[in-house]
Parts: sequence; C-alpha cells; structure tokens
Amino acid sequence: TVGDQSVFVRGAIVSVLREALIAACLTAAMILLFLGSWRSTVIIAISIPLSILSSIVALSLLGETINLMTLGGLALAVGILVDDATVTIENIHRYLTEGKDLEQAILDGAQQIAIPALVSTLSICIVFVPMFLLTGVARYLFVPLAEAVVFAMLASYLLSRTLVPTMAKYFLKAHAEGNSNETSVSKNPLVHFQAWFERGFESIRSAYHRLLERFIDHRRIFVAGFLLACFLSLALLPWLGQDFFPSVDSGQFTLHLRAPTGMRIEETAALCDQVENEIRKLIPPQEFAGVIDNIGLPYSGINLSYSNSAPVGTQDADIMVSLGPKHHPTADYVHDLRLKLPRAFPGATFYFLPSDMVTQILNFGLPAPIDIQVVGNDLQANRQFADTLLARARNVSGTSDLRIQQTFDQPKLHIDVDRTKARDIGFTQREVASNLLVTLSGSFQTSPSFWLNPKNGVSYQIATQTPQYRVQSFQDLANIPVTGTGNAPPSILASLASFSRGSDLSVVSHYNVAPVIDIFGSVQGRDLGGVSKDIFSIVSSSQKELPRGSQLIVRGQIQTMRSSFFGLLTGLLFAIVLVYLLIVMNFQSWLDPFIILMALPAALAGIVWFLFMTGTTISVPALTGSIMCVGVATANSILVVSFAKEQLSEGLSAAEAALQAGYMRFRPVLMTALAMIIGMAPMALGLGEGGEQNAPLGRAVIGGLLFATVSTLFFVPAVFSVVHGLRRQGADTGSQP
Repeated sequence: TVGDQSVFVRGAIVSVLREALIAACLTAAMILLFLGSWRSTVIIAISIPLSILSSIVALSLLGETINLMTLGGLALAVGILVDDATVTIENIHRYLTEGKDLEQAILDGAQQIAIPALVSTLSICIVFVPMFLLTGVARYLFVPLAEAVVFAMLASYLLSRTLVPTMAKYFLKAHAEGNSNETSVSKNPLVHFQAWFERGFESIRSAYHRLLERFIDHRRIFVAGFLLACFLSLALLPWLGQDFFPSVDSGQFTLHLRAPTGMRIEETAALCDQVENEIRKLIPPQEFAGVIDNIGLPYSGINLSYSNSAPVGTQDADIMVSLGPKHHPTADYVHDLRLKLPRAFPGATFYFLPSDMVTQILNFGLPAPIDIQVVGNDLQANRQFADTLLARARNVSGTSDLRIQQTFDQPKLHIDVDRTKARDIGFTQREVASNLLVTLSGSFQTSPSFWLNPKNGVSYQIATQTPQYRVQSFQDLANIPVTGTGNAPPSILASLASFSRGSDLSVVSHYNVAPVIDIFGSVQGRDLGGVSKDIFSIVSSSQKELPRGSQLIVRGQIQTMRSSFFGLLTGLLFAIVLVYLLIVMNFQSWLDPFIILMALPAALAGIVWFLFMTGTTISVPALTGSIMCVGVATANSILVVSFAKEQLSEGLSAAEAALQAGYMRFRPVLMTALAMIIGMAPMALGLGEGGEQNAPLGRAVIGGLLFATVSTLFFVPAVFSVVHGLRRQGADTGSQP
C-alpha cells in the first residue's frame, strides 16, 4: 500500500459525502426550528435528495464522473437547494395564517413568488456561465462543479413548482381558529420550545422593524456610510495573500535526494538508507506507515517521460514516505526535514516533490511550483547568470528548495583521437568511436539484434558489451582494443588517442528547441502570490544583466495562477453584468436591478473579511465561491425589491413600501440565508481528507452571505426608498403646471 493514492481519494470522497449529509441534516433542523412544523420540514427536505439525484443523472448523461469536484458542487448546493421550496412553503404559511383555505393558500402562495423565485434561481445559475470560458487546469476542475450546482438548482426550482405544492396539499392543514390556545393545552416540550422561539423571533423582528425604520428615516446618511464601510473593507485585500490552490495534506511526502554527480547507484542506495534512518528518528513509529525508494533513472524512456521528479542519473533518488491515519501535519515534518537533512548530509542536495495528485496536476509535470528559465544558446554565460540569480532568489522570504536543475559538474573524460596517426595505421574516426561505443554502451544502439525463441515466440534483445568489471580504471579504458574493417592490425585506444579530464552538463534541457537552464523552487510559510511578486521584482531588475540573445521567463504554478486569476476576476465582472441583465429583463426596468445589486458591495466586503478572519488566502476556489456568491446574494434581494414594488403599486410611499417589504420578507430572507450558511458550514471547516481544497470556496460564500443578508435587510430597503422617493418626487414636480 506504499504510495497508494487511492486511499486518499476514497477518504476524500467519503469526507465530501459526510459533509453533504451533515449539511442536509443541519438545514432540515433549521427549517424545523423556523417553521415549527415537521410536515413542512419533510416537504422542503425531500427536495434535497431529489435535486441531487436529478443532477447526478444529468452529469452522467454528459459523461462526468463522481469525483471531488462534482461531489463538492453537490455538497455546496445542499443549503441552496432548499431556497425555492422554503420560500414557497413560507409564503403558503403566511396565506394560511391570514385565514385562507388550504388549496387557495397553496395557489396564491406559489403564484406570488413564481417569477421572483425563477429569477433568483437563474441568478445563481447564470453566474457559473463565465466558468465555461476558463482555460487550463481551472476549467477542468471547476466546470464539473458548476454543472453539478446548475443542474441541482434547476431541478430544485422545478420541484418547488410541482412536487412541493402537491405535497403541501396532502401534508399541510388549514389554520383553525383558536390555534393559539393549543400551545397552552399541549404537554409536548417541543411545542412549548417552538412557542418560545416564535415569541423570541417576533421580538427580534419587531426590533428589526424599529431599526430599519430609523435607518430609512436617515437613509441618505446610512446609505453613504454603509457604502463607505464596504469599500474601506476592500483595503484588506493586500493582507490576504494569494495561492493557486490550497495545500492538501494527503499523508504522504516525496523527498528527492541528489548525491554528488556521478556517484554510483549502489553508493546512492547506501546513502538513501542513512537518510531513511534520519527520517525514522523524526517521525514516531505509530505514525510511520512505510517508505519506498526509487534510485537512479527509470529503465524505460516512457517511464522517464512520465516522471515528475526530473532525475538526471545514478546520483538521484526519490524517497516516498507514507504516514499513518492519525498523524501530525505532514507540512511540519517536511519543514523539520528541510532543516535537519542538509546538516546531516552536507554533500547531498534535498528537495521535496509534489506527492498528492492535485499538486502534481497543478505543476503540469514540473517538480516544483516555481520555474525560472534562462533560455539561450550561450550556456556558459547563462550558467553564470543563473548562479547569480539563484543567490538573489534565496533572499526572498518564503522560498525553499531553490536549486539549478542542470548541474555543470558531471565528470567527463575527453578522448582526442589523433586522426593522422589512426589513418596511417588504417583506422577511421568512425571505427575508433564504434569500438569505444560497443565496449562501454553495447552494440544494440548501433546494430540492434534480436533472437526469436521458437518455443514461446518472444524476441529477446542481444547486445555485445564489455563487462563493467573489466573497465574499472583509467588504465582499463586506455587498453580498450580497437579493430577495423580493413587490413589495419589490432591496436589499443592509448596508441591512437590522448585523454583529458573535465566536467560538463549532467543533463541537457530544451524548451521550444532552445537550450534552457531551470531554477526550481517551492514555497514554505508564505503565500505563493507574495513570493511570486518578489520573484518578478528580482527578474525585472536582473534583465539588464542577461547575456546577449538570452531570455528570462517565469513559468510553473506562478504563470498558471496569474492567468487563472485574470480569468476568474473577469468572470466575476461578467457574472455581475449577466445577473443585472437578467433582472432587467424580468423587471423591465434599468433602475430596480441596480437597487437589487446593491447587496453586492456588502457581499464582496464580507468575503474579504471572512477570508481575513479565518486566515484563508485568495485562491481559485475562493474566487469561484465569490462568483457563486454574486448569484446567491442577489436572490434574496430580488424577493425584497419585488415585494416592495407590489406595495408601491398599492399606493404606499417609497419609504413605507421599503419598510413593509423588509418586515414581511424578514423571515424568508433569514431562513434561506441561514439554510445556505449552515449548508456550507461543514465544507468551510475543511475537515476530513482533502477538505482543505474546497474550504476556501465555502468560506467565501459564507462570508459573502453574512454581509449580503445584512445588506438585503437594511441597505437594499434604504436604497429603494431613496431611489424611488427621488423618482416619485421628480414625477410629482414634473406633473405640476
């Protein structure tokens, strides 16, 4: 089981399923608390599994699989799936309390919020459209998540229009007169608890009514101050930090060991044993699950091309360590080993490779997230420049494992054939080189031969090569026999050539045909965005020292992160525009959608504050959550503004309509917001295998929803009263003679 990542994958999937189940239970408990009716709770809660199953069917038809991203999308949507059903049931309850019979209350309650609920659902779905415009790894990771949420939301709306009213017809009962006395008669403690909660909730709603009335009375000062506070909150952005993706603790780490260049493989194996002993001293036995070493180059060129450790020769080794189920953070062990191993083995170089699948994918096969490339034909000048650049990069806080991949100390023996002397004896340069090649590397490279076994039909390679134990010294090399195809007498290499020692590149790398020198590095104790900012500053200041004809390029996760962030931020703006245009189509107005979108400044401020308070960096999942929050934050505002418009058409003033809309929609707004927040709380905690990956997404949505709900209940009614008050005042002024 050493190096078996399926253990992590299975654990991560189980964690996501557990998060979804916990979210569903918490959401149902919250609905039961607010509505006080198990019948209503069952009606609403049944839409969760049905919506999820509908989404899974749609994903299956598109060829998607059950994975962390699709399951993460479904877990994320659990709290949102009850939105449409909750609003429908709450509206039916409101009509029942007004004395209407059951069937009429169902029809009126469902009809009144049909269009606003549709627009709210589409607002959440339409924000995911920009994700389909992403490129690179972000697209393949988050498009399945977006599809899972969109399909589940559409199914939820269809169920709220069909199944929910139908079940309400058979589950709910009309409110009989004298219902208020049933609580005092009942001996059920849950009934008394519900009555106590209702009294407390009504007192909170009354306090909210008084506070909203005060804000509307001073609406211009309140609106200006609220907007100023939201925009000042954005000043926290530079302190958040940036990462492409959160690091995931998979319970594994891979240590790459590079001994002095040219070390024999058996000596490298002995060194690996000593390093393993040091690792075992650091990690307690109960946490140590196993270790496996890969030493030297892979036997097959195919295996070498798929390797992400970038081995060079027999001096390279990968030490893969697996930890037990209950272990301390892997990052702590990695940090301690970075300090301990270089002191214990000063002649070797150590660096850590991506061990989990997520990081390996994000690195695109590179052995490190940072790759500074010096590209050009003048290798010697580029080498000196790379050494200087490496020394500067090591001064950047948060960098670790910085090294030059292409070492220039590979031992080399240069054999200079005396062509005149060889020709006099009867040898050509080609014949001398062929003899040397066959002796040291075998004949298969120049003249491949095969033997077909007649018994099993398998072809075997046949090669002629001098045994390695016959070439163990400089003298053995000089005594290599040389024969030719002509009449030249047999000779030895020493009589035809001279020998000299030197050093050269241990590996030759190219990028787009051009020779390249790579400076690889990782990040520890700091966000990748902060490190990349300092790296780019050093790269810019070093451009003037670059050898003529060479280029300096930064690649790796830094490059991908910048392009993905640009795409997601563009998608965020695009999502806001799409939501605005959608609401314009529904309200047939350019002004009311603007009022609805006034919840967004608070949502963005809430995202920033929540990420700051939880110590979460800006990442692709966090930006994805921000895009989702745009749709979710506008959903409740649509309900408030549409109700205020109805009150306005009935003859109320703008201030009275805003006050009434906030008061009447206080319960459904609070219920749907809490359902979404509670539903995403398990994901935001980031517990379980791989939970760190989607935690920023849940935290961004929760932070945005918290502030957006406050904005919907206070700021949006205040803006509505200001805008429509000025509009009516202008209309009255224009109508005067």
